[in-house]
Amino acid sequence: MLQDSFHIERLDKIDFSTSQPHRLDDHQIFLLTSGTAKTQIDHTTYNLTPGSVLMISKGQVHTFKPTPSKSSPVSSNHLSGFRVQFGDCFWQRTPASASNCKAVLFDDPGASRHFQSGCEDLESLLTTTLAEYETPDYSNKSDVLAAYLKIIIIKIANIHSLLQKDIATYDGRLYQDFLALVRNNYNNAHDVSFFAQKLGVTARKLSSTCRSHGASAKEVIIEQLISEAKRSLQFTSHSIKEIAGNLGFSTPYQFSSFFKTHTQQSPLDYREQSLTTSSATSPSTSSATSPSTSSATSTSTSTSTSTSMSTSTSSAVNIHI
Repeated sequence: MLQDSFHIERLDKIDFSTSQPHRLDDHQIFLLTSGTAKTQIDHTTYNLTPGSVLMISKGQVHTFKPTPSKSSPVSSNHLSGFRVQFGDCFWQRTPASASNCKAVLFDDPGASRHFQSGCEDLESLLTTTLAEYETPDYSNKSDVLAAYLKIIIIKIANIHSLLQKDIATYDGRLYQDFLALVRNNYNNAHDVSFFAQKLGVTARKLSSTCRSHGASAKEVIIEQLISEAKRSLQFTSHSIKEIAGNLGFSTPYQFSSFFKTHTQQSPLDYREQSLTTSSATSPSTSSATSPSTSSATSTSTSTSTSTSMSTSTSSAVNIHI
C-alpha cells in the first residue's frame, strides 16, 4: 500500500516532548516552520529552529528531547512543519538520476543530518506534494509522488551544497556506490579490499577516491562501525558479546579493543555514560510514548513512532582493523 512506503504530513504544533528513542524503519525528512526543540540522532544532538531541515536515515535511532526553560523545568516541543517518510522500495520508483543525491544525503555515516535553509521554496514544494498525496487514489499516483520525491531530494541537496561538481563523474559515482555498499555490508566485511573487489577497482584507487572526498576508505568503514556500535550500546540492552557478533567481530575482546582505540572509551564505559546522561536529561514522566501525529501514520507499518530496536544478525567473521 502507498501509505506503507511513502507518507507526507503537515505537523501543526505537535508536542514531541515525550517521544522515546526509536530506530527508524524508513528514511525521514523534517522541515520545521515554527517552534524550537532539540533532537538526537544516534549520539549527536541538534538544535532545531524555524527553517531547520532534518534528514534521518533508515536504521538510525532518533528522538526529540525536551527544551527546559526558566519557567518550566520540562517544556514541550510544539513544532509545526512537514514530515516526509519513504522506504527503499518506494525510492526505487524514482528516476535513476536522483540516486546520487539520495546517496549524498542519506548514505554517508559521517554527514551532518541538520542544516538551516531559507525554507520558502522547500515549503511550497512540500505543500504541493502533500496536496497530491491527499487526492483520491488513481492508477499512476505512486509514480507521480515518486517524481515529487525526486524533486524534493534534489532541492535539499542543492540547498545543502552537497551536490558536488564531480557527482556525475566516474570518481563521484564510485564514492557514492562505496558509501551504499558499506552501509549494507559493514556487519560482515571490514576490509577495504572486499569493497574494492565488489566495485571492480583496486584498493588503492578506492582509497584515493575517498581521500578526495575528505576521508580514507578505511575511515569510512570505521565511522560506520562506530556509529552502529554506539546505537546498540546506547539504545539496546544487548550484551557486548551480542553487539560484537552483530557487527562482525570474531570476539568481544576484538570489538572492545577496536571501540576503545577509536573512541578512547571502553564499550561498557560508553554505555554507562550514555545512561547517566539520558537519566539526567529525561523528563520526569511515566510510560511516555511517541505521539501519533495523524491517523495515516498510526496505521503505517513504516511509521517513525515504532519502538522496535532491530539489529543486524550476520554471522561473525574474522577481521583485522
